[in-house]
Amino acid sequence: MNERRLTMMRIIDSRKKFTARELAERFNVSVRTIQRDLDYLQQIGFPLYSEQGAHGGYRALENRILPPLQLTRSEALGLFLMLEILEKVPDFPFDAIRSHLAVQYYGSLPSDVQTNIDQMRSHISIRMIQLYEPAPWTTEILEAAITKQQIRIAYRSANGEKEHNLYPFGIYFENGYWYMPARNEDKVLLFRVDRIQNVERTGPVDLEVPSLAEWGQTPDNRETAEVLLRFSSFGARLAKDDPIFHTVTDDHWSGQVPLEEFPFTARKLIRFGPDVQVLSPPRLRDAVLQLLRDSIDQYKE
Repeated sequence: MNERRLTMMRIIDSRKKFTARELAERFNVSVRTIQRDLDYLQQIGFPLYSEQGAHGGYRALENRILPPLQLTRSEALGLFLMLEILEKVPDFPFDAIRSHLAVQYYGSLPSDVQTNIDQMRSHISIRMIQLYEPAPWTTEILEAAITKQQIRIAYRSANGEKEHNLYPFGIYFENGYWYMPARNEDKVLLFRVDRIQNVERTGPVDLEVPSLAEWGQTPDNRETAEVLLRFSSFGARLAKDDPIFHTVTDDHWSGQVPLEEFPFTARKLIRFGPDVQVLSPPRLRDAVLQLLRDSIDQYKE
């Protein structure tokens, strides 16, 4: 294959659409020559198709085969280690890539690198919290978020199943669950993806919908109160593993907590039992006390 055709493959792969005349001007050859080049590329299997009409042209297929990875030995070992980690994340978006990449790329490696990978697998174990229920809609939600398209979901909550029309910002994985923040009219709601029963794209696109990263940088304007906690030495050790209280210092933790999250915070504190004490505010302390009373009452005859 000549240099012009190799360069054409790179141009085609990097652009959404182009015309034969644009390529002819780029390489200073005739349109006829470019068309022969394009016919050759199609014959050897390059994923290319043409669109007719005044605004037509050539376009590379969306699910085209991308160039192979060129990795060093250390990079290949690192790649397979990342795949081992991804295998522990249930319902990972575009899930087929894990097994496909592992099998296909592994088979293309030199035997000594394959041996290194096999040895590595026998010397490492990665354990992560697993989802309690499947979350099969991660790919559909992520694709809708990328295109900023509205979706309709059937969501199972404590009050039963309900439908919502939403614009998802994206998804994130935390403490064994996938979560989806989304705009519902003028509100932002947070959904557990494993509680979603169905996802349907409803059509409307809103380019003003923020990405997950943009939403994460938005200031939280909810009313908050400063919470002060005192842990026992053992409780402080437990708190170090908690995503909220891990910043405990000298057996104390303080931070601003939205008032509407007090019920959730109280339930988290109950898990520490006698190894944590709410010093302030009284409203949160009362919420914890009420939960303790309710727990005791259920054992009374």
